[in-house]
Amino acid sequence: KLTDLLQWYVTTFRDPLMLQPPEWFKAFIYCEAFLQLPFFPVAGYAFLKGGCRWIRTPAIIYSTHVATTLLAILAHVLFHDFSKSGPLGPQTLRERLVLLSVYVPYLLIPLLILFTMLYSPHYSHAEKRKRK
Repeated sequence: KLTDLLQWYVTTFRDPLMLQPPEWFKAFIYCEAFLQLPFFPVAGYAFLKGGCRWIRTPAIIYSTHVATTLLAILAHVLFHDFSKSGPLGPQTLRERLVLLSVYVPYLLIPLLILFTMLYSPHYSHAEKRKRK
């Protein structure tokens, strides 16, 4: 059933990156598996508990990493010549924009995290330590 779901997604959104990923995209997948996914439970704990200012630096690293990888993916979707990829890739501007709409939330959420960590007074104030 998961294979059918993948096939449906690829044909509906014309996303060749999922079936025939280029080497650079595979590198992003490995980064996601080994760096980003382990971050999720840690960040979930910190955000649900609240008051965890120590999450600021890891969240900034995570969000800038994800935003950087998504910029490369979005540029590939917008500018790559998919005519050589066979029937999988988007052929029209509308198809490119539809595929772009699938990836854009993965850019917006890390940017929201980044701006929260940088500009929220809750996370940006230095922690005051007691003097002994």
